[in-house]
Amino acid sequence: MTDSKYFTTTKKGEIYELKADLNSDKKEKKKEAVKKVIASMTVGKDVSSLFPDVVNCMQTDNLELKKLVYLYLMNYAKSQPDMAIMAVNTFVKDCEDTNPLIRALAVRTMGCIRVDKITAYLCDPLRKCLKDEDPYVQKTAAVCVAKLYDINPQLVEDQGFIDQLRDLLTASNPMVVANAVAALSEINDASPTGTTLFDLNPQTINKLLTALNECTEWGQIFILDSLSNYTPKDDREAQSICERVTPRLAHANAAVVLSAVKVLMKFMEMMPVEGEYLTTLTRKLAPPLVTLLSAEPEVQYVALRNINLIVQKRPEILKQEMKVFFVKYNDPIYVKLEKLDIMIRLAAQGNIAQVLAELKEYATEVDVDFVRKSVRAIGRCAIKIEQSAERCVSTLLDLIQTKVNYVVQEAIVVIKDIFRKYPNKYESIIATLCENLDTLDEPEARASMIWIIGEYAERIDNADELLESFLEGFHDENTQVQLQLLTAIVKLFLKRPTDTQELVQQVLSLATQDSDNPDLRDRGYIYWRLLSTDPAAAKDVVLANKPLISEETDLIEPTLLDELICYIGSLASVYHKPPSAFVEGRNATRRVLPTRAPGSGSTSPESETAAAPVPAPQVIPQPSQGDLIGDLLGMDLGPPAGAAAMPAYGGAPMQPQLQPQLQSQPEMSAGLDLLGGSLDTVPVMGGGNLGALGDIFSLASGPGMGTGMYVEPKSVWLPAAKGKGLEIGGTFARRQGQICMDLTFTNKAMQQMSQFAIQLNKNSFGLIPAQPLSIASPLNMNQSLDVTLPLNTNGPIQQMEPLLTLQVAVKNNIDVLYFSCQVPFNVMFVESGEMEGMNDQDDAKERRDFLTEWKNLPAAFEVQFPIEVHVSADEAVQKLKANNVYTVAQRNLDGQDMLYQSLRLANNIFIMMELKMQPGNPSATLSIKCRKVEFASLVNTSYKAILQN
Repeated sequence: MTDSKYFTTTKKGEIYELKADLNSDKKEKKKEAVKKVIASMTVGKDVSSLFPDVVNCMQTDNLELKKLVYLYLMNYAKSQPDMAIMAVNTFVKDCEDTNPLIRALAVRTMGCIRVDKITAYLCDPLRKCLKDEDPYVQKTAAVCVAKLYDINPQLVEDQGFIDQLRDLLTASNPMVVANAVAALSEINDASPTGTTLFDLNPQTINKLLTALNECTEWGQIFILDSLSNYTPKDDREAQSICERVTPRLAHANAAVVLSAVKVLMKFMEMMPVEGEYLTTLTRKLAPPLVTLLSAEPEVQYVALRNINLIVQKRPEILKQEMKVFFVKYNDPIYVKLEKLDIMIRLAAQGNIAQVLAELKEYATEVDVDFVRKSVRAIGRCAIKIEQSAERCVSTLLDLIQTKVNYVVQEAIVVIKDIFRKYPNKYESIIATLCENLDTLDEPEARASMIWIIGEYAERIDNADELLESFLEGFHDENTQVQLQLLTAIVKLFLKRPTDTQELVQQVLSLATQDSDNPDLRDRGYIYWRLLSTDPAAAKDVVLANKPLISEETDLIEPTLLDELICYIGSLASVYHKPPSAFVEGRNATRRVLPTRAPGSGSTSPESETAAAPVPAPQVIPQPSQGDLIGDLLGMDLGPPAGAAAMPAYGGAPMQPQLQPQLQSQPEMSAGLDLLGGSLDTVPVMGGGNLGALGDIFSLASGPGMGTGMYVEPKSVWLPAAKGKGLEIGGTFARRQGQICMDLTFTNKAMQQMSQFAIQLNKNSFGLIPAQPLSIASPLNMNQSLDVTLPLNTNGPIQQMEPLLTLQVAVKNNIDVLYFSCQVPFNVMFVESGEMEGMNDQDDAKERRDFLTEWKNLPAAFEVQFPIEVHVSADEAVQKLKANNVYTVAQRNLDGQDMLYQSLRLANNIFIMMELKMQPGNPSATLSIKCRKVEFASLVNTSYKAILQN
C-alpha cells in the first residue's frame, strides 16, 4: 500500500493516539506514528503539541525515521525555539556519526533551522563537516555556510567560514568545488558592502575549469556564472578559457548552454575583431542557440529573449539563421512576437525578400494583435533597410488592397513613419491612402492620416476638404487626433493662406474656446499668437524640417545592453532590465564587459552600417592627465559630418485626382490677424488674456538661459610643456539648454598654429561636438583666443572611471595633442527636470507624484550627506532653479525648512532630493534618492558648488 493512506485519516482523538505511538517501544509503530504526524503537518494541521514526543524519536539508527523527524523539526523549530534546544545534543552527536549520510543530514537540518539559539551551536559541527573526509558531507556543509550567512552574516565572518569555503575551491571532488563556488557567489551577492569575498586568479580558474567537466549540470551553471565574473589578463587567456568552455554548448540542459554563451560573449569582447579564433567562435555559437528553439515553448521564450540581446550585440552570429525564426502556426503568441522582433533585427538587404514574404503571410493570420505587429514589422524593415524601402512600401500597398480594416489602419500608421524617414519620396501612394479615409476608426490611424495630409497639403488639391471632414466631429475625437488636426490645419493655412482662413479660425476657436483639454488649448493659443504677431516665425516653427526618425528606435541603450549581456541566462535577460530594477536587498555592483583588445572595433549593428572609415577610439579605464598616447592615436580628427540636407520637393508623380494646383502664395503680412481684431482682447479660459499669455510664452521660450547658473572657473587642462607650446584651458557651462565647452587656446610656441580640429573620446554621457571647432585665423605667438564649442549628448557611450572624465584630442599643424578633464555634473542637469505630471495645475498632485516616486524607491537607493548652506531657503530655491534643480514643495516643520526637489540628467536619469535646513544654522542635511546611487555623491558636490557660489 502507498503512503497515501496517511492522508485519509481524520478521526477524533488522533493527537492522543499519535502521542502514545510516538512513545511506543516498537520501532515500526514509532515510524508509522511519525509518518502520520508529517502527513498531518503537510495538509496544514497543527501538530506542534507533539514536539517533545517527536524529538525523542531522534535518537535512532533508522535513517528514514531520522529524516522524518528532521523534517518535522525544520517546520516547527521557529514556533518552538525553546523546545528546539532539546534537539541540539542529538544534532551535534549526529554530526560525528560514522555514516556520512547522517552527518550531512544533521548539518543540513541545523542550517535550515533559523533559530538564533541553535545557530550558536552550529559553528563547531559545521567547521568539522567543512573538513570532513567525505565529499558528500563537505558539499552539504558548503551550502550550509551560505544559509548561515543569511541568518547571521557577522557570525560567518568572525568564525572564518568564508576562508574555509575558499579552501574548498581547490578540493579534488568537483561537486565540492561547485557547491563552494555556489555558496561564495550567494554570499557575495548578499554582502551589504558589495566587496568581492573571493578573488578569481588563474590557478583557481584552472581548478574550476577542471571541475566543470565532471560535476552535475547545476554545478556547471554555478561554475560558469563565476567564470563570467572573471576578467582575463589578455586575449590569449580569454581564448584558452573559451576553448575549455565551448564543449558546454552541446549540453542538454538549456541553462548550461546559456551560461556558457554568457561566458563566451563576455570574453569575445577581448579578442581582436579580425582574429581567426573570433570567427570560429562566432560560427560555434549559432547551432546551440538554434537548438534551444526546438524545445518546449517556455524554454523557447527564454531563449528568444536572450537571443534578442545577442543579435543586438553581435548580429553576425545568427545572420545566416533567419529561417529558424519564422513563425509556426502552433507557436504561442508570446513566442510569435519574440520571433517577429528578432526577424526585424536580422533583416538585411540579402534576406529582405523572404522576410517580406513571411510578414505578408503573417498579415493574413486570425490573431489581430499578431497581424498588427506583422504589418508594423514591414514598416520597421523599410526604415532599417533603405535599399528595400520601395519593396516594403509595395507590400504595404498590397495589404491595404485587402480592405481588412485593422490591416489598413496599421499600414497607414507605419507609412507615416516611412514618410518621416524618406521625405518626398513616396507621395504617389497618398491617393491610395485617401481612398480609405472613411474606414479609419482608430485614433492612431486617424492621426497618422491627418499628419500625412497636413505634411503634403500643398500637393493635395482637396486637402482642405479632407481636413474639414475630420473637423465635423472635433469634440468627439481622441486628444491625439485633435492635436494632429490642429497642427495639420495650421500647416495647410501657412501653405495656402488665401482660401483656408475660415478653416483655421474654426479649428483655433474649437481648440481654445470650446475645449477643456489643457494641452489642446495651450497649443491652440501658441499657434494663434504666432499667426497673429509673426507669420514668418510661425512658418519657421510649424513648417520646420523635422529630424529623420532613427533606424532602430527600440534598440536597447548600449551601456544597458553591455550590462544585460553579463546576465544572459538569468531573469535580467528575460526582463531586459538590470537586476537592480527588480531585486531588492542585493548589492549594487554593476557588471561590465571587459575592455576590447587593442586594434579591435565595435561589432554593434550601428557599426556595420556606419560610413566612417576610422573606428571609434577605445577607452582606457582611469586615464591620467595627458597620458592618452595609444588610446586616441590615429583618430580621424576631421570635422564631423553635417546632417544630411532635406531633399527638395519633387518625388514620384502624384495621382491625377491629387495633382496640386500650382499657384503663387501671397506673402502674409507680419500683422495678419485671423479674426480681424487684436488678439489681446480674446478671452482666455480662467480669466486671463491671450496677450499676457503670449508674453509668458515669449519669456519662457528659452529655459535655462543661464541667469545665475553656476560655472566653474577655468583651469589649465593641457600645459604648454605637454602641448608642444599650446596651452589649453577651459570650463563647461550650460546655455540655452545646451552644454558648452569654453576653451582658451594660448600659443606659447615660437611659430604660428593653425588647422585646429577637436575630437572627444567615448564617455559616460555621450558628449560629442555639435559643430566643428571654429578657429578661422592662425594663432600667433603669445596670442590667446577664447572659443565656445557646443556639445550634444547623442554620441557613443562608454562608462568612464571617474564617471565625469572626458578624453580630448586636439589636432593642429604641429601635432595631435591629448588631455583629459572633468565635466562638472551640474551641466548635465536638463531643463525638463520636473517629474512627469508636475506641470499639472494641481499642486497637491505634484506633491503626491513626488511622494509616490520617493516611496517606491527602496531605502538602498537613498544616500544622505551633511552640507553647509549659508543662504535662506528661498534663496536656495532660486539658486538651484537657475541650475535646473526644481523645487516640488517647500515646508517648515518644527522650525526646520524642508525642500523637496527633483532634477533630470542628460541621459534621462531622474534624481530626487530632500534638503533639510535650520534657519540661522549653516549645517544642513541633503538626502538623495536615485536608482543609480553612484550619482549621489556627484549631486552632493554640485549642490555645494551651487549653494556656496
